[in-house]
Amino acid sequence: MDGSAPEQVNPAGPPRGKYLGDLAVVDIAPEGDLVLRVTFNTSKETLTAAKESKEPPTALKPTVKQGYRVQISVLKANSGYFNRLLGDTRFVEAKAVENALQKLSLSNVKPSEADLSELPIVEISEDDEASRTANLSLAFGDLMRILHRVPITTRPLAVRYLAIIAVLADRFDCTPLVSKWLAAIKFKFPPITTQNQNRTGPALSKSSEELLRQKILVSWLLDRPLVFQPSTRELVMYGSRRWCTLFDEEDEKSEHVYTAAWWDLPSGLEQELQLRRDCILNTVSSVPSHFLSLYISPSQSRPQCKLGYTSSPSCDSFQLGVAIKFLSNRNLLSFVDFAPKSYDKFHASGPPNDYIMSDVLHIIKTLKQCPAYQIDNNHRHCDLRGRMGRILEFVEARLGGGGVGINRVEWAKDRVEASWERRHGAEDGEERVLKYTSSMSSDQRLRYGGAFAAEKLAREVFTADEWDWTAGENEGETEGISFGKWKLGEKSFPK
Repeated sequence: MDGSAPEQVNPAGPPRGKYLGDLAVVDIAPEGDLVLRVTFNTSKETLTAAKESKEPPTALKPTVKQGYRVQISVLKANSGYFNRLLGDTRFVEAKAVENALQKLSLSNVKPSEADLSELPIVEISEDDEASRTANLSLAFGDLMRILHRVPITTRPLAVRYLAIIAVLADRFDCTPLVSKWLAAIKFKFPPITTQNQNRTGPALSKSSEELLRQKILVSWLLDRPLVFQPSTRELVMYGSRRWCTLFDEEDEKSEHVYTAAWWDLPSGLEQELQLRRDCILNTVSSVPSHFLSLYISPSQSRPQCKLGYTSSPSCDSFQLGVAIKFLSNRNLLSFVDFAPKSYDKFHASGPPNDYIMSDVLHIIKTLKQCPAYQIDNNHRHCDLRGRMGRILEFVEARLGGGGVGINRVEWAKDRVEASWERRHGAEDGEERVLKYTSSMSSDQRLRYGGAFAAEKLAREVFTADEWDWTAGENEGETEGISFGKWKLGEKSFPK
């Protein structure tokens, strides 16, 4: 089943059923022994958004009451929420259900043959805070059908609608059965499309990011690890408008939409994904920053130009100018002088906004385009492109494989151990410095994303506090990171 089809949320409204007074009752289980009377409260903002959307409207009212005839035993067996609500007589609802069924038994009336007015009624209230949809009654009805193992009525299915069902399943503690249902229907999640912004490369539109976040939420709540990990990687690589300090006018007008569950991913996922992107951007930006610092403050006895000519200092100055011009023209570098006005302006506007929502791989690709100019023909190997190239390939390889996305099994098992936060910052107060040594530069196994111990290596690289990208050049070290019996050295990080 393809999830890329436009969402059609049963435009004819809920299936016609019976009435209990003025309450329309949908027969989920025609021989059920309970009536759920659910009050759906919809916010004004959601109603306004629904009227402006292209989705076919149903009951666009702030309050909708809907009845569902269901089977108590089915709800108790498949939902922890209903098992407690209907099975624990300390709750008023459970006691009322027990008394109503006893009354039917004394009257020799089977619940399956009883009139709706004779069945016990349980009141439930639900709002749109987590789903931001005006069609919650339809999704709730389909959830009840899934629990009763009968076909749902909404066709075709879309990721957004699945996300609403997943939120409800989590709310009523019945995600295991809904997860089995999702696997049984073989739902196909659609790929995420990006829009090319020319200068800053591919980026996620608001609708594409929302779809991606819905995929992450569904795959987390309904246990789809093969969808979850690559989807979390995509969000880390492209970034999120929720992690930006600047919003466009459209975002400000529809800010209430950002309160939907997928715009603030649960179980610490939102914070972890933002942390991973920040760590990756810090690592990528450290490559040009490292060389700029070398050119700006070189040792008099060790210039960056290794040729030993009298023109070596001029070569360093030339390469510094080329690097600054290139990075500033690509808006990868900004300047703040000593004037208070300049400092205040920088803090008011924030960092350059061009690449906040840009693909990390595009930023690396841009850095690789640094000009290979030389001051003259005697300095053919002094250009910054040549020095950064292998390092950028090393960093790019760490972005492949499974090192960036979150492993669902590990995150569910031990969130503290799986998080990058645990390694971000030295535990003993000493900064963790990654030294890019000659062994790391020459080892061909590390130039590919599927390298051995890819996840551990990616974490070590991206969660360092500082990066010495010329450690191998300066000291000729051959030691790097250690992975059990396979050692790339022990001096990449201080112990």
